[in-house]
This record gives sequence, structure tokens and C-alpha cells, in this order.
Amino acid sequence: MKKITVLGSTGSIGVNTLDVLRRHPESFSVFALTASSNVEVIYAQCMEFRPQFAVMVNPKHAMELQARLKQSGAKTEVLAGPAALDEVAAHADVDTVMAAIVGAAGLSSCIAAATAGKRLLLANKEALVVGGEVFMSAVKQGGAVLLPIDSEHSAIFQSLPDSRDHWPSVIDKLILTASGGPFRTWNQSQIREATPEQACAHPNWVMGRKISVDSATMMNKALEVIEAKFLFDVLPRQIDVIIHPQSVVHSMVQYVDNSVVAQLGTPDMRGPIAYGLAWPQRVASGSSALDFSTMASLTFESIHSEAHQARFPGLKLAWETLMGQAGSTVVLNAANEIAVAAFLDRRIRFDQIHTVNTRTLTQLDFVSPDNLSSLMALDTEARSLAENICTSLLQ
Repeated sequence: MKKITVLGSTGSIGVNTLDVLRRHPESFSVFALTASSNVEVIYAQCMEFRPQFAVMVNPKHAMELQARLKQSGAKTEVLAGPAALDEVAAHADVDTVMAAIVGAAGLSSCIAAATAGKRLLLANKEALVVGGEVFMSAVKQGGAVLLPIDSEHSAIFQSLPDSRDHWPSVIDKLILTASGGPFRTWNQSQIREATPEQACAHPNWVMGRKISVDSATMMNKALEVIEAKFLFDVLPRQIDVIIHPQSVVHSMVQYVDNSVVAQLGTPDMRGPIAYGLAWPQRVASGSSALDFSTMASLTFESIHSEAHQARFPGLKLAWETLMGQAGSTVVLNAANEIAVAAFLDRRIRFDQIHTVNTRTLTQLDFVSPDNLSSLMALDTEARSLAENICTSLLQ
């Protein structure tokens, strides 16, 4: 019986993780659940899964949850604050940690789990985009088992040989697929006037608002390129992106003999979640099977076309930051989080998200970070500058 901590249990990945766990009560039990502020959802989760701990980042919400659980007779102990996230991620009784906290806020708990040598199911892109070598060093030193949960990286992992020792000699290229999001066929005038509601209306996947906007700008793919570099220890030039509107082929590995191995499946995050939970075995995920007899076609479009380059200018920032000063990926991620929040609050236009990102990268002068403290200091500095740039765009 594996004991699981779910960091970010009320979000899309967290909810899907609990759905997979629900299907296998003989194999998994929930040790801890965490959330930022959604008391209603985590209360219901606690009543169903009866974890030993529940963590609310906000102390006020923690008190509310504790009172409701006590009234219901539940024995779950409620903790509060960011340090409590690290505690339940690194707890000695935990076997596996699902890291599904969105944004740089999830980095500290990811490092705590890695340092403690857990099986770490990584759905938080920012742990690698922000943490980079610092995070990977914690994984290595702690002896953690790092398994990617993003559908694209899970697909690559499933398409590679079992032994990491063989990867450098056989990989020619990693090819990440992208749906193109809701604006794949829009012109620049339409994109300029896009609303938050339109940006969040993803054609294939059900995701949170921030990730949905990242899909619409293709910044999610830029972050995935950065993530792939660290996950699979390849050079930036060995990573490519191709648009695949059907979201059936989740990603591919091109080998040195030019053969290509791909992983296919329905666009359902329960597939990679189940794979990560059970690896190296497989268990039922609850996702539906592909029906090839009803599939009209699988199509692909070059991201390097003139039209797509104009629609998705932010994608190239992935390679630019990877080849730039160490810490550039931290700045890009911080700026993007601020810009997306400003767009969702209708403070800036959709196309100005890219403006905020590029101006923050070019205007911030910094020293490359080499530990968690300096990473978070740079993250804070970049956010402050990005916020000022958002404000200037309003004037």
C-alpha cells in the first residue's frame, strides 16, 4: 500500500489524481492533501479519502477547514503555511508525492520531496523551469525517482529506453506536440482583442485558467521545452515542437537511426497520472481508449511557419533563455505569471503578455542564482519588474 501526498489536490491535476487513486484502493492510500484556499473542495476530499494531514497555505482557511472537519468527526490534522507543504512532501511515511501546485510556489515542496528521496510525480513545470540545476541536484543527492506527469514529457519518457544510460547515445531529437490552442487559426488582429474567456476555451484539454492562457500564447510549450532539457539532459537544439491539433500523439522521440517512437492516447491527464503512480507497471486510469476506426486523420503543422511564428512569438524565448545567462528561465517564468494574471484581470491585452515577458528579460540585470534562496530572490525581483511593466502598459 503506497502512501501518497497530493500537493495541490483541488486543482485539475489533483482532482484527476484522486480519481485514479479512487480506482485502486487496494494499492494506494492518501497520506496528505494540500490546497491554497478552496476549503469546500478539500473538505469533501478529506471526508472521502481520510488523509492523516491536510494543509492550507492560508492560516485563515486552515482554521475554517479544521472547524468543519472537527464538526464532522474526521481525524485529519490540519496544518497551515508554506512550511507545512514541505513537511508533508518530505514526511517519512510518504512513498509518493504528486507535485501539482501551479507556479513557482510549488518549488520549495518539490525540492523537499526530492531531498527526502521520494517518488516525485512532477506536474509542476516551474520546479524545473525555475529550479533548474538546483532542483536536479536535489533529485540526484536525495536519490529521488523523478517521473514527469505533463502529457508531453510522460509521452517522451514512455518512448525512451528503460535505462537512462542509453539515452545520450540513441536520442537524436525530442519532438513535443502542441495542439495550437484556441487561437491556432486566428489572425493577429483577432488575437490582439482576445478575451480571457476565449483564451481559456481550450479545444481539447480541460485545464486551469493560468495553464489555459499559457496554451493560447504557446508559453506552456516554451516552458515544456525548458523542462525537457533538464528532464532528459539533452541540448536545446535537440528539442523541437510541432503543432498537432488532434492531441492524440502526445510527443515523440526521434532516434539516431531516424526511426520515431511516439506515445498516443486520448487527451486525458489520468493516463500519465496512472502511469506515474504505478510505474514500471501499468494500471487502469479511467481514460477512454482510442478508436482508430473513427479517427478521420492525424495532422501536423510546422511551428516554424511564418503564420505560426507571428501567432506565437513567445515560443522562441524557450531556446533563448536556455542558451542565455543561468537564471533567465526564472525571469521568464516569473514575468509570464505576472503577465497572465494581469491579462485575466483585464489589465493588459492578450498580445501584451509577450511584451511583458520580453521587456522583463531585457531590462532585469541579475546575478545567476545557485541555491533555493537566490532562486526565490530572483523570482521576486522579476515579478516586481514585470508588475511595473504591466502598470506602464496601462498608461
